Amino acid sequence: MNISEFLDPQEWLGHRSGPRYVQLRRRIEEAIEKGILPPDSSLPPEREVAEITELSRVTVRKAIQELVKLGVVEQRQGSGSFVRAPVARVEQSLSHLTSFTEDMKRRGLETTSRWLERGVFIPSPEEVLTLGLATGDSVARIYRLREADGQPMALERASLPLDILPNPIDVSRSLYEVLEQSGNRPVRAVQKISAVNLEPGDAELLGVAEGTAGLSIQRISYLDSGRVAELTKSVYRGDAYDFVAELRLST
Repeated sequence: MNISEFLDPQEWLGHRSGPRYVQLRRRIEEAIEKGILPPDSSLPPEREVAEITELSRVTVRKAIQELVKLGVVEQRQGSGSFVRAPVARVEQSLSHLTSFTEDMKRRGLETTSRWLERGVFIPSPEEVLTLGLATGDSVARIYRLREADGQPMALERASLPLDILPNPIDVSRSLYEVLEQSGNRPVRAVQKISAVNLEPGDAELLGVAEGTAGLSIQRISYLDSGRVAELTKSVYRGDAYDFVAELRLST
């Protein structure tokens, strides 16, 4: 069955099945699930879908926009709408303090970074307070797009005191590897995870549509002495990450 036959409104469109754009969105999702629209294939133009379904172009456009927000379809400038290739989900434990590089390596994935910022800066009030910096202190910052097997996964911005990371340029792959070499690797951390809709800039870097669901994670890491070593704020793709924690009954 081709997509034109599958979108025949007599087969699925009903007056008591919810808004028409929702019905069309579900029908297109079903076509994707059944392989009628395989990954990287193009959707028919809005005009053609409107003619096939006997729906208005406004309704068709709204259905496609919903699919884009869900991350099922992507729109390419000047080319049309295409089915997104499925993203391999990564499961990360919240029970162990590990780096992104270590997490991906355990899964057999090759990590790369696209550097967005790396250097020594005047600290923000939040960095001064969280890292316990003194007046006049500077802060080391690294900000990068993290990739696994070439797929954008997360945006990671880390701030550290200069006596813990004197030269941010030393970080080429794993931050924790560099810290371990100097005896400053954190031994515990507190993380706060929040659901977010990705802002335009972050969405573009992560290769998803604006407003796509993501995860915002703030991590404060500590040395064995109890001193704060790191403040990291990360944004993860919601369609690529699952965070898992083991819970035990309190006795």
